[in-house]
Amino acid sequence: MQPGFSFQLNASDGPARAGTLTTPHGSVPTPLFMPVATAATVKGVDIGRVADTGAGMILANAYHLHLRPGENAVDRAGGLAAFMGWHGPTLTDSGGFQVFSLARQVKVNEQGAFFRSHLDGSPVEFTPEASMRIQERIGADVAMQLDHVVALPAPRDVVADAMRRSLRWAERCRAAHARPEQALFGIVQGGLEPDLRQESAERLREIGFPGYAVGGLSVGEGPEAMDRALRATVPHLPADRPRYLMGVGQPRDIIEAVATGIDMFDCVLPTRCGRNSLVYTFAGQVRLRNACHAADPRPLEEGCPCPACRHGRDYVRHLFMAGEMLGPILASIHNLTFYQRLVARLRQAVLAGTFAETRRDLLATLDAAGPDEAPTA
Repeated sequence: MQPGFSFQLNASDGPARAGTLTTPHGSVPTPLFMPVATAATVKGVDIGRVADTGAGMILANAYHLHLRPGENAVDRAGGLAAFMGWHGPTLTDSGGFQVFSLARQVKVNEQGAFFRSHLDGSPVEFTPEASMRIQERIGADVAMQLDHVVALPAPRDVVADAMRRSLRWAERCRAAHARPEQALFGIVQGGLEPDLRQESAERLREIGFPGYAVGGLSVGEGPEAMDRALRATVPHLPADRPRYLMGVGQPRDIIEAVATGIDMFDCVLPTRCGRNSLVYTFAGQVRLRNACHAADPRPLEEGCPCPACRHGRDYVRHLFMAGEMLGPILASIHNLTFYQRLVARLRQAVLAGTFAETRRDLLATLDAAGPDEAPTA
């Protein structure tokens, strides 16, 4: 383990876990959800209000920060947390997914990924060694290895080739990583092939990392396939290290992933859905543009402490219909708060030994269909 970095398992209830992740910028309870600050900002929400949602750790993206403003600018500001004005732990995704989803003219060989920026078309080189240099300069508490991501579904030989290349890149990242106070996580790949997932997990464990992520999921494979992939992976990861499911996801996905033993999550959905007038509650989703909310004075959710819930649904809907930017901001804050309340509820259930009952009750209500079936007006 790196200096100042540790993971303590506080309780388990079946495979579900409650723990404490300690970093040089503080400790956070798990399960935890990281709001996504891709370019060192959570879209539409200032950093103080992100903290008010209950968030303890934030994710940013090395690909985007490398292209703009550049890792040197972040380093001059004192590192990622200082640059954002954040006072807790941070994590940077290596940018592997963005290279293959956003960049132009991507070419991958054993050395690395070579592509053109989606911003201005300039040539960019991402090798494992370059990714480590970039992430070390950005200075997050946790860095991620560079991995080779392929779109699913894909032929087995393509998935296997990318997974084994990711393992070789993991070794190179491990060798190149030199910032002692920054933890480096390995990333399990292998698509939807259980034996490839197991091979990747076991090999990464041999290489040795202070934490392990499961990548390459939440790309349209469906919840059942994701669950099978997790159950083929998680048992082969060390019990004394944090387990991070990247880019997930819907509240139902988080609940089911915690049930397999996952500790950490991130996703853009809270703010993306908020900007598009969809909010999450423990009684199901609310689509604020629907006409049934035009004269509804109730808050988005009773008992929610967020600023949006100080107003009625009629008012927040009005903001969207009027094109006022406050509507997406309030809805985003509510969704971020909901996600923090969700993982806190799951943690408390593990600590109390009632995870199975809590899981059952949450799944029965989260996707409930309510009056939002009314037509939009």
